[in-house]
Amino acid sequence: MKTARLHLLAPLLAVILIGCRWADPASAAVAATAASQCAIATKTAPVGNGTMVYNSAGTGPTLLLLHGLFANKEQWNTLLCLLAEAGYAAIAVDLPGYGKSAGYALEDYRLERQATLLRDFTRQLGIAQLDVAGSSMGGTIATLYADRYRNQVRSLAYIGAPLGVIGWGPQLRRAFFRGINAFIPVTGYQFELELRLLFMTPPTIPTPEKRAIVDEYVTHNRHYVQVWDIVNLYDDILRRRPIPEFPTLILWGQEDRIYPVAGAETLQRASPNSELHTLPAAGHLLLMENADAVAAIYLRFLRSSSAGLPTRAD
Repeated sequence: MKTARLHLLAPLLAVILIGCRWADPASAAVAATAASQCAIATKTAPVGNGTMVYNSAGTGPTLLLLHGLFANKEQWNTLLCLLAEAGYAAIAVDLPGYGKSAGYALEDYRLERQATLLRDFTRQLGIAQLDVAGSSMGGTIATLYADRYRNQVRSLAYIGAPLGVIGWGPQLRRAFFRGINAFIPVTGYQFELELRLLFMTPPTIPTPEKRAIVDEYVTHNRHYVQVWDIVNLYDDILRRRPIPEFPTLILWGQEDRIYPVAGAETLQRASPNSELHTLPAAGHLLLMENADAVAAIYLRFLRSSSAGLPTRAD
């Protein structure tokens, strides 16, 4: 049986679609500059029993960018453009069942199934080789993809802390103990809490739009909870299985309130050919709030002839 897709979800989608203001003018300036210099094409591809929607920009070696839980491809827009302008074909997908991708069953939210559907997607596009990067849950899916399809993948990158390395941060745990799941907010207060956990500088969202976002979570609450339950079966996956031996970049915010930065060195120890950067004054959504810094580090990693050597860069 098909399920409703998760289509409002991440705070960024509100920022993009309803014109919210960023409290940090510098972040807005970076996003505006990248958007003005980049033509993003939105396309579709039939994959499995559904249709995947993706954004692409640039030409050159392919970079596959995977978003996190309850998120969408638009989170990558600024970074997508920076990578495209640097000579890469950057592709950000709405993972099956998320964003505008439609027609997927509840079982398709299993992370192994997501990896399988992504391989079908890259076959549809005729991509022979790629570098794969992910944010949060997307980093975990990227790991599964790289492990399964080793002949296709050149490198692996974690753009922010992935699911499956370390437990929840203390603020999030306190919320859970009070019966609040900040990722499925059903009140305005809970939505504000989600923003404070995800962002160092949360976006300012007008009250009517904030109510509309919360209403979405309330209306489709059962589906959100079902997906949450599936994904959280993977909360230790990167601790209990080997990380594939690819040149690997690990970027982790030092102030991440979702997954504490202590997990960064744990992940590096499990990744034989990894390069670790912890970003100061940075939270969970590095792809959005720290796109310029991320682009500089990621591009250096991609271009380095010694990308496979383990290093500690900070």
